[in-house]
Amino acid sequence: MHRSQQNERAAQQQQEPVLITAFINHLEHERGLSAETIRAYRSDLHQLARESGPLETISLSAIRRWLSELHQSGLARSSLNRKTASVRAFTAWAHRRGHLDEDPSVRLRTAKRSNHLPDVLQHQHVDQLTEGLARDIQGANDEPCAQALSLRDAAMIELLYATGMRVSELAGLDLSSFETGRRMVRLLGKGNKERIVPYGLPAETALHAWLQKGRPELQRESSGNACFLGRRGGRIDVRTVRRVVDDQLSRLGSTAARGPHALRHSAATHLLEGGADLRTVQELLGHASLSTTQIYTHVTIDGLRDAYGQAHPRA
Repeated sequence: MHRSQQNERAAQQQQEPVLITAFINHLEHERGLSAETIRAYRSDLHQLARESGPLETISLSAIRRWLSELHQSGLARSSLNRKTASVRAFTAWAHRRGHLDEDPSVRLRTAKRSNHLPDVLQHQHVDQLTEGLARDIQGANDEPCAQALSLRDAAMIELLYATGMRVSELAGLDLSSFETGRRMVRLLGKGNKERIVPYGLPAETALHAWLQKGRPELQRESSGNACFLGRRGGRIDVRTVRRVVDDQLSRLGSTAARGPHALRHSAATHLLEGGADLRTVQELLGHASLSTTQIYTHVTIDGLRDAYGQAHPRA
């Protein structure tokens, strides 16, 4: 764990209820969940405690009221389900350990899952995106720091789209994660499961430019073996990656796609449209179940239906 992460975690533990700290230790040491997943659990439980009071006395009605308020505020169904999962995991653990007399989440129902995916980039959007990144690099020729950041942003976006990796996986990349001769990258996914994913020539070119010209400009003693660095030289964090991708996608204007996950969804959709089979896409994305990957077939079927309607004389 990096020093900045250790300091952040120490500050959180000083402020948070003892029960949450004990549960987080359980997730980290007994279940081996990823740092990103643990941060989500911690955030959800802190929010629940702020809205509903001490978790030692949490009730089913308080949980339902909290979730109902989140639903009315417009929170996405997927986010509601994640928060429900966080609470269920916590109350089940607390009941097993004797912190709660009963598990109030046993009767808590999950919202019906939606097959809706975030907006997917069209191929012309990808071209526009990479052209914009190239202009940023060219425009920052006389400013070493600005050019380094532009080279970094281009490499991150090229890799996210080329591999479909998660934003947490990208932030966790080390210099040793790459087999540049084979254009392969080793990723550590959910549950600390490792997989090796190929990437193409455009991503290789952008990565090489970042490592040769950009990274040395930002590198500090705190950089360590991290591949992508923040402005101050430390390992880049997930929030910065999200902001960079959001900023770049918002410049396109003609798409509502936002965030690193839109690049992941776009990569999966474009692979299937190009003829890749579901099993291959499942391996590339690091999905534990094929059913998770099958959601992308809805997108490609919709595209097929549209193409049919435009092209067939009796459509």
